[in-house]
Amino acid sequence: MKDMPGSAPPRSVVEEVVRSGRCTGCGLCESIAGRDQIRMGINMRGHMRPLVSGQVPESAESTIRAACPGIRVTGTGPPDGRAEVHPVWGPVRAVHRSWATSEPVRFTAAAGGTLTALGHYLLASGRVDAVLHVRASTTQPWLTDSLISTGSETVTSGAQSRYGPSAPLAQVHRLLDAGQRFAVIAKPCDISAIRALAAVDPRVQRQARYLLTFFCGGVHGEHISRAIMRYHGLEQSDVRLFRYRGQGWPGPLRVQTAAGEVFDLPYPGAWIGKPWRYEVQFRCKICPDAVGEVADLSVPDGWILKDGRPVHDEAPGTNVVVIRTERGLELVQAAVAAGYLALAPVTMAEVDAMHVNHLSRRLGAPANRLALRLRGQPALSAPGYRTLTTVMAAGPRRLWRQFRGTLRRVSAGENREPLI
Repeated sequence: MKDMPGSAPPRSVVEEVVRSGRCTGCGLCESIAGRDQIRMGINMRGHMRPLVSGQVPESAESTIRAACPGIRVTGTGPPDGRAEVHPVWGPVRAVHRSWATSEPVRFTAAAGGTLTALGHYLLASGRVDAVLHVRASTTQPWLTDSLISTGSETVTSGAQSRYGPSAPLAQVHRLLDAGQRFAVIAKPCDISAIRALAAVDPRVQRQARYLLTFFCGGVHGEHISRAIMRYHGLEQSDVRLFRYRGQGWPGPLRVQTAAGEVFDLPYPGAWIGKPWRYEVQFRCKICPDAVGEVADLSVPDGWILKDGRPVHDEAPGTNVVVIRTERGLELVQAAVAAGYLALAPVTMAEVDAMHVNHLSRRLGAPANRLALRLRGQPALSAPGYRTLTTVMAAGPRRLWRQFRGTLRRVSAGENREPLI
């Protein structure tokens, strides 16, 4: 791809990824190279991006190239006989409705609190020394910080949806260098990055014991949060709490001031008929795996269905837990036995109905990659995602829509970003 007008040539693979719109903002490159070389921050478009401040050593470049989820994400491949491989949802060893048995955790969390309950159990049982996850920034609560938790209180502080930019993997090497055993609770692309890092850093396989995720709707920029604050007539300096979901299920999008004023928008009305829309970064629009098939388990909302459609009336929070690996299966069974988690039956047909919004992006991913390559643009490499099976499940109409949409976005320059 040609350089952007008036810009210097990229100095590193990181800058190549950013310029081509493939950066997820995960923070792994900062963790690998160190903050003296690469520092994560919010760029002029409101996205979390790395800023390269010097010449990145070749050893770090090599590791970044191998693990960056803006370059390559690797699926689980064909069925291995141990799990059903669903054409949309990936490997499924078992699937249940689930929720935290702790009512405070269940109420506080974005849905049923399953991931928070598992974080509590992993620490209390001594299976891990730490949990790597995110929570609202303590200084700018509409933003999101990477967090290492070693106790249940800080795990609970991250029990809410964070739709905006974040860099959860910026602290991975802090844990690796300290020799700590840890769990990761993060987006599907972040989990893919950890899996890829394990192939070049043997410490990851030993220390990153559990990889847990959710179904991801994509990451929007900081400008959405700013628009919401303006809508309520608030200055950023007024805001002390910015919560997308939680305190109920699904819970309101709540902004609260230092003076205690509360401004709520209901879900999903917060995203309908407002001066903003849920506009995600380009990398999310071409994502081949927003459902986390390479995690040990994926934990989306367990929406209530009426007449085959999900409804969002307030109710006691419930997740679905899609168990993908033997490690994930054993973890859920142990957490249930220890009293941290409750399960109930659910069918894959119900999961299909709950999360129909994921179908087009998931099944249309091969068409997105083809469109980019035909336009001479850098595209994600996505081996192991069963392209032929996906294409057959998608059908020509869905593939054409995705192909045409990606061509339109490339023509509009959506896949080209500045470095600042």
